[in-house]
Amino acid sequence: CLHLTCPRSGMLFLLSFGLVVVSVPLLSLLILRAYLLKSWNESCKTLWFQDENRYFDPKTRSSLEFPSVTEEATIDLSVVIPAYNESERLPAMLDEALEYLKERERKNKNFSYELIIVDDGSKDNTYETALKYSLEESVDKIRVLKLLQNRGKGGAVKRGMLCARGGYLLMVDADGASKFSHIERLEKRLKEIETLADGLTVGSRANEDSAVDKSFLRKFLTWGFHTGVEILCVKNVKDTQCGFKLFTRKSAHVLFRSLHIERWAFDVEVLYLAQTLNIPIDEVGIHWHEIAGSKLSPFWDSLKMARDVAKLRFMYLARIWTLQDFVLS
Repeated sequence: CLHLTCPRSGMLFLLSFGLVVVSVPLLSLLILRAYLLKSWNESCKTLWFQDENRYFDPKTRSSLEFPSVTEEATIDLSVVIPAYNESERLPAMLDEALEYLKERERKNKNFSYELIIVDDGSKDNTYETALKYSLEESVDKIRVLKLLQNRGKGGAVKRGMLCARGGYLLMVDADGASKFSHIERLEKRLKEIETLADGLTVGSRANEDSAVDKSFLRKFLTWGFHTGVEILCVKNVKDTQCGFKLFTRKSAHVLFRSLHIERWAFDVEVLYLAQTLNIPIDEVGIHWHEIAGSKLSPFWDSLKMARDVAKLRFMYLARIWTLQDFVLS
């Protein structure tokens, strides 16, 4: 009897041990997934705080609600400018953009545009600086979206895009690092690749027809970051992080309504979503130069962006984040 039961007991022990080895990690993953899903659901509830999606008209001293990107376009171009503590660098960028846009409007009376400056919870005079331009140019040309707390660059761009009136929507950094007139390069290529009102063009500092003035450290960290991005998320886009991107209205609506990451790595998710949805993408070389006063810490922020890219890949693989979070809502 002992001879018969020992092997049987051993088999039962091995089976029990195997079940524990398999079930504990699986259960841990399911618990982790449930926790992350709950955390995401709680964090994504607030797109707008109360009365946040409004702009102030300094001429009439009235507060008006922004339109929605879900509505039909009423102008040709919307320029979305995220700004956090940019009171010193913003004026030069706005002067360059307005000079170009006014000249283009003068040559083509049918051309219409707006600038949406998104004050991302700044602690300096960014909001007051932007309002001065709004007063000078009118709220038909310049509107200021003041976020009640800092959301991050991605969060600022996202909310600006969702308030835009243009048929085409350009995101551009407040520091003026990109040559604004090179929007024409992005427009030309976007109209060539646009399919069923979908498409986006990416200003690139990696193309052979671009001109870049960048420090060695920034070049090295950029190379490392984009190598990781190429492996994990976005294929065949050499420069995901350039803050000069042009979208069709339809693509901007779908991509930014679906955006989860709101800090520095948001560009990667935008491009990841675009490739997942088969939205046409192309890179266009532009002139770009580094501007003093950057809020970006090359080393530490590169680590944060790498963390967010890894998080992005995991969250979509685990189906904690899905396109259905927003696209179908």
